Amino acid sequence: MSYQHFHTRANEPLRTIHCATTPRHLAGRGDPRHITQALRAAGWKNHSAPDYPHVILASPDYRYHLVLEPEPATYKAWWRIASEAPGQRWYAEFGGETPVEVLAGFTDALILPVPQQEPDVWQPLVAAGWSYGRDKRGNEEAVAPDGIMSVSRFTPLTSDMFTWKAEAAEPTGLGGHRRIWHAYIGDETPRHLIAGFIDALASPEPVQRGRYDVPRGHLVTQEQHGPQGEQLLAAHEARLKAARATARKTRRAAAPQTHPSPATAASASAKAAAHRR
Repeated sequence: MSYQHFHTRANEPLRTIHCATTPRHLAGRGDPRHITQALRAAGWKNHSAPDYPHVILASPDYRYHLVLEPEPATYKAWWRIASEAPGQRWYAEFGGETPVEVLAGFTDALILPVPQQEPDVWQPLVAAGWSYGRDKRGNEEAVAPDGIMSVSRFTPLTSDMFTWKAEAAEPTGLGGHRRIWHAYIGDETPRHLIAGFIDALASPEPVQRGRYDVPRGHLVTQEQHGPQGEQLLAAHEARLKAARATARKTRRAAAPQTHPSPATAASASAKAAAHRR
């Protein structure tokens, strides 16, 4: 559908001058199509109600689903992702200001092949200069150099169930903090999905945002360089093309391989030889 005759943000990035924005964890949400269109390109189906402001996507095998429902409160989740596969149930949620480039680390891992080795989740953060600590109960936490972003794996004193939490929270100056965005991920979530999210979070690469399209301009640095307009669209199309290619490769790898039995092969050879005579 063409949106050129309507005043809508769906026309971006063509109508915006973009700036390289750092740190990425404070750059704001970005364009949700970075997530939704990549999953659609990988074969996920749209189950959204046409007259309700949300997006519901389900993987081709219905093992996973994603819901995007905007909420006004910062403590509520915009993005909810879950697995309903028997024996592999898990849940993750992400706040509205979660940068889509960071969230894509999680969602892209859903359509990529599962790595053979379980990744070290904390290593990218430590390598990026985050402080890391672990207490006697096994709770772990890493804090970004700016003191605003943190990632933790913790369990309450009354439970042995661990939960992953990522939070960007700005100091209020009165000893408290004001949440910017959050993520909660169940500990049963496959580690390669969590690692994909954290890899993207730890990346020092800037993300492209409009100069006035950041939620807290005083916390970020913006420089007017990097891809613009048509270049961003081209990069997005390349991303979708890669998602389609990955999905095709995954389907081929999962398809049952059928080979003719020796008797069937011998019969076919005999028929071919008789036909040649």
